[in-house]
Amino acid sequence: MLRFLNSLFGRVILALIAGVAVGLFWPDTAVQLKPLGDGFIKLIKMLIPLIVFCVVVHGIAGTGDLKRVGRVGIKSLIYFEVVTSVALVLGLALAFWFEPGVGMNVDPSALDPKAMGAYAENASKLTGGGFSDFLLKLIPTTAVSAFATGDVLQVLLFSIIFGCALALLGERGARITSLIEDLSHVLFKTMGLIIKLAPLGVLGAIAFTVGKYGIGSLKQLGMLVVLFYAAVFLFVVVVLGLIMRVSGFSLFKLLRYLREELAVVFATTSSDSVLPQIMAKLKHMGIRDSTVGLVIPTGYSFNLDAFSIYITLAAVFIAQATNTPISMADLLTILAISLVTSKGAHGVPGSAIVVLAATLHAIPAIPAIGLVLVLSVDWFMGIARALGNLIGNCVATVAIAAWEGDIDRERAHAVLDGREPQSTRK
Repeated sequence: MLRFLNSLFGRVILALIAGVAVGLFWPDTAVQLKPLGDGFIKLIKMLIPLIVFCVVVHGIAGTGDLKRVGRVGIKSLIYFEVVTSVALVLGLALAFWFEPGVGMNVDPSALDPKAMGAYAENASKLTGGGFSDFLLKLIPTTAVSAFATGDVLQVLLFSIIFGCALALLGERGARITSLIEDLSHVLFKTMGLIIKLAPLGVLGAIAFTVGKYGIGSLKQLGMLVVLFYAAVFLFVVVVLGLIMRVSGFSLFKLLRYLREELAVVFATTSSDSVLPQIMAKLKHMGIRDSTVGLVIPTGYSFNLDAFSIYITLAAVFIAQATNTPISMADLLTILAISLVTSKGAHGVPGSAIVVLAATLHAIPAIPAIGLVLVLSVDWFMGIARALGNLIGNCVATVAIAAWEGDIDRERAHAVLDGREPQSTRK
């Protein structure tokens, strides 16, 4: 018991329980604790651009093998598209099988359009300009602006170019490579200090939610939320579990290894809050630095498995709730548009609703105003989205590393089994 209380996981669980209690008995005080959760996430996000830069640059420059980097990048994109497509189809299939929106008989004209104002504006920004505009947004105005705005994809692009340049310099770039490696150690030590505040962040986040929405809101989520949680669970256990088995590892051992990070994500509904720790743990497993540095940051925008399930499930739910008939052509359109709109939405305010709005914008048959129906439960669905996305990206990293031969299997099995590892893969 004492060991549990002294662990970060134990303190986070206690903070979760305390947060629920504060929100239940002192709701007014609980709402005022929101800055604790927000502040913790901001502290984490403060370091993410620099950590991504150091890990990617050192990984590429350290290997000196640009062909390997290119192979990992291509394999990652192939993996992301295949698995994301499976998630999108799963969302559609479950929505049609269980019909969560049937019987609601909502009149779209009776819904308040004001609630969708900000989301509609962001959706137009997301879809405006098409694919070429999306590619241009990957290029920062300046190298510094990428770090200033915290755009992970822009930082990743600059880091890849910088790392390739260092690798091509050979010995002349060795000192800079060494300096970046030293800087990464300092950043991870800084992150270690910040993560000690995780219990406070969790306390603030969960207390605010219970205090504002009430303990009953944790139960009265409706068929849509229950079905979404079941869909994410099914996807993680069956699809991701199969991928891990094919890769030669156990999904459940990986989840146990990442339990502290998963607990933090559960409370904060933000996978950003654990990105640096996840990268450090995957490297500790014996996965090559360059593979972790490429797959994880890219996956945060291109491999949103639970997010993909949400898009198609919610789109069909809205059609059913508003008694809107949708054809096979509409379904194929939803799949095609979702493959595009789900990419690069990471970091967009209210990204789940924004992407859903952008998807429905391309399908006039479904009334976009129906998004108001899912606004009230979006936060609760966000818990499963964040957890599913994080697990999906960790599995993707292990799978691609196994595919490429970039994982020290002996060390990985030792770490996942809770034994002291005997070897290290750089």
